Amino acid sequence: MPIVHNSNLPVQTSPQILARPDGRPTLLVERLHFTYPDGRVALRGVSLQIGRGEKVALVGPNGAGKSTLMLHLNGILNGEGRITVAGLPVIKQNLPVIRARVGLVFQNPDDQLFSPTVFEDVAFGPLHMGLPEADVRARVTEALEQVAMLDYADRLSHHLSMGEKKRIAIATVLSMRPEILILDEPSAGLDPRARRALINLLRELPLTMLVSTHDMLMVRELFSRMMIMDEGQIVADGPTERLLEDESLLDAHGLERP
Repeated sequence: MPIVHNSNLPVQTSPQILARPDGRPTLLVERLHFTYPDGRVALRGVSLQIGRGEKVALVGPNGAGKSTLMLHLNGILNGEGRITVAGLPVIKQNLPVIRARVGLVFQNPDDQLFSPTVFEDVAFGPLHMGLPEADVRARVTEALEQVAMLDYADRLSHHLSMGEKKRIAIATVLSMRPEILILDEPSAGLDPRARRALINLLRELPLTMLVSTHDMLMVRELFSRMMIMDEGQIVADGPTERLLEDESLLDAHGLERP
């Protein structure tokens, strides 16, 4: 997999990818631009591809555009460019399907958990897909088992620890059976035990992932591919170990080698 590296924020080249069975990448972003209403330019022609089964870290300084990019992947924000998920364009008429295919997990789980019980939080998505009750219950059980939280189904979501809430937040999107899991700073705010449990969970989940994080130790341990984002562009994309060895690259973009 080639590395794109230039501190002057060049036009990107596409890395080698793993294709889906139909020959398409799971996630394809082409020349994505976005400017906020106050005039701040957040994305400057971002292009990337992620193949089926890849787990990719997205790193960079605060304000690089990582969260803005993630909010485009299921249509919360709408910039100029083209995004496809499993071959389906991210456009207004496709958003109900896209939001099932893209499991977006926010940094703060309290932004995602709003129902009285864990069961109701995890059931929310399948219910709004119009699934029969038996199918909803089956999906909730499946998702909670995937995050090792089945015994918590009747617990009050707001009484859980931060680590438990993050697992439940992940379960809320797993119940939709997504094509790709998008996580924003998943290890933020966790104590060492909860962080280790989360890393093990992400390693075991058999899903394509794009994970934005400042946790470079987690990046080195969990992700074989890393993208560096700065000033609204992907400035480097390649094997994690090789990028982490490039201290001048890391220093130029506000990163530290773990």
